[in-house]
Amino acid sequence: MDVLRVLSVTMGRISTFRSYQIILLLAAAMAVVAFYYFGSEKQNFSSTTKRIKETQASHNTNRDDADLSLDIRSGQAESRRGSRDDLEEKPQRIKRFHALMMFTKVNKSLNLQNKFQVAMRSMAKHGRFLEDEVLVLHFVSDVGSQELGERMLHELLLDATFLYEVVFHNVDTLTEKLFPIVEAMQKHFSAGSGAYYSDAIFFLSVAMHRIMPAELKRIVQLDLDLKYRSNIRDLFQEFNHFSPEAVIGITREMQPVYRHTFWQYRKDNPKSHVGDPPPDGLPGFNSGVMLLNLDAMRRSTLYNQLLEPKRVTQFAEKFHFRGHLGDQDFFTMIGMEHGELFYPLACGWNRQLCTWWRDHGYGDVFQLYYQCDGPLHIYHGNCNSPIPDD
Repeated sequence: MDVLRVLSVTMGRISTFRSYQIILLLAAAMAVVAFYYFGSEKQNFSSTTKRIKETQASHNTNRDDADLSLDIRSGQAESRRGSRDDLEEKPQRIKRFHALMMFTKVNKSLNLQNKFQVAMRSMAKHGRFLEDEVLVLHFVSDVGSQELGERMLHELLLDATFLYEVVFHNVDTLTEKLFPIVEAMQKHFSAGSGAYYSDAIFFLSVAMHRIMPAELKRIVQLDLDLKYRSNIRDLFQEFNHFSPEAVIGITREMQPVYRHTFWQYRKDNPKSHVGDPPPDGLPGFNSGVMLLNLDAMRRSTLYNQLLEPKRVTQFAEKFHFRGHLGDQDFFTMIGMEHGELFYPLACGWNRQLCTWWRDHGYGDVFQLYYQCDGPLHIYHGNCNSPIPDD
């Protein structure tokens, strides 16, 4: 009996001990629940993540290597957002890097579609941006090409590690705005004779500062036949090296195009360096890659004076100039006397591959223009030149 009594008392104590344990565990669980529901000020994962990102962004507000312009989307430009969902959680003062490409008649050209694929895939492959930065891709397009572009971009930028937005600008709307500004210069720098309304779009870079919203301060204009070998973000950093007078960053022409175009002026002025090869000559510019400081273009009295019809005609007559390459011809012509308006972008940012003039009368001097030393950041397959594989 004594043994049974001892056993009964022992079992009772154990039962009591377990009851205390259960009570303590329940109390602890209730305390945790109370903490999250009453002590956390209704925070959740999304709001906490947003607060962290805003804090990180505030630490970067002193960086001056990005365009802090606002979203420029308007009623005239149909826009699509191509970034990831978490772009919605970014702070309002997100940093945007703007790049623009002509995207007309692409739906009717398999060749242009192939070039577009090469450009976008290589841009996505090498592009790297910080988490509070967005690359805004502007496309000047017709309706048919826009529909195709929207379908293609989703796939081509699928592997992009950076946030991006896509904005389509209607080509007819921009042309209507441009034509009154550039009509006078078209007869000097367009194919054929006379000023054609549709040709105005090829002078977009010349007068972009007058037709784009004032909030858009800097933009990079890019040809479609490019292949990127470096981070495109690094290209935007070149804006930081502009002189106070410079409004446009651009590379030199890498063929003797303007040696040929200025032949009459060179004949009349044999001591001139107009059209000569680098490093001492003035070979002209290539517009395949351009950095447009729209703010500086708006402020520059000299640059805007050079857009006036009377000044354009004076320059064209002085240099006996007759071109067909649109904005590139205009920049080349005024650059012969006003080089201070241009920041000389390294040739590696627009490594032109066309060799047409080598086989058309200039083989003896071609290499003097074509040579490009230094890192190669962007290949330019101009005149349908094949672009090397990586």
